[in-house]
Amino acid sequence: MAVEPIIASEVVSRLRAAGCVFAEDEAELILGTADGPDQVASMVERRASGLPLEHVLGWAEFHGLRVAVDPGVFVPRRRTEFLVHRALAASRSLADASRPLVVVDLCCGSGALGAALAAALPGTELYAADIEPAAVRCARRNVAPYGGRVYEGDLFDALPAEPRGRIDILTANVPYVPSDEVGLLPAEAREHEPLVALDGGSDGLDIMRRVALAAPDWLAPGGILLTETSERQVPGALAAMAAGGLRAGLVTSEELYANVVTGVRR
Repeated sequence: MAVEPIIASEVVSRLRAAGCVFAEDEAELILGTADGPDQVASMVERRASGLPLEHVLGWAEFHGLRVAVDPGVFVPRRRTEFLVHRALAASRSLADASRPLVVVDLCCGSGALGAALAAALPGTELYAADIEPAAVRCARRNVAPYGGRVYEGDLFDALPAEPRGRIDILTANVPYVPSDEVGLLPAEAREHEPLVALDGGSDGLDIMRRVALAAPDWLAPGGILLTETSERQVPGALAAMAAGGLRAGLVTSEELYANVVTGVRR
């Protein structure tokens, strides 16, 4: 919406006073999203109270898409775009003209990963799952344009039988924060994102181990599992892939400070 410069400066001042480091950028996004002065005031108030910007806006930019993000849903991180890049690179060797690629996004949250992959790979057969009802509702909106289906439940238990043994690309952006470190997260995550999307157990790798152990039954021959982890968790994550019988690998991005651990079905 078009606004007077004085209004924009007031929004910046209010956000800066609330401690928003990128107040000018956030003000621009709020003013570009709001439908009228009353909504601007409401959005600024919610942001100043500590609500994540993406929850205030109702969307996040992810891999060139505007992804809907509802309150209480995990916000997709920019570093996770690196996981998308690696999945797309892997897809080139998996493409088969006789059938569509089968993509599954576990722990899908808003469905950002699945939506990004389906947008880049037209015709993809897309499934997604999450244990959080709010995430499932949000993800359904984001993957609907690509014909994706989203299921509620615990990891593979949520999925129908159709993709078993056929999955080419399996993304699982599992929670990987060690339980005793969740309290050290920024307040935006700690207070406004679901604990189940953050807490990865005692060493942060509990969910990853479960995914890696079950993945071979679901992956197609040559299919790949991709998941994100921290630098210090890499050795344990690679061991989890190997324990599942997968060929483990690691790719990193210094620019995004991202570590993607992969496991290929032999």
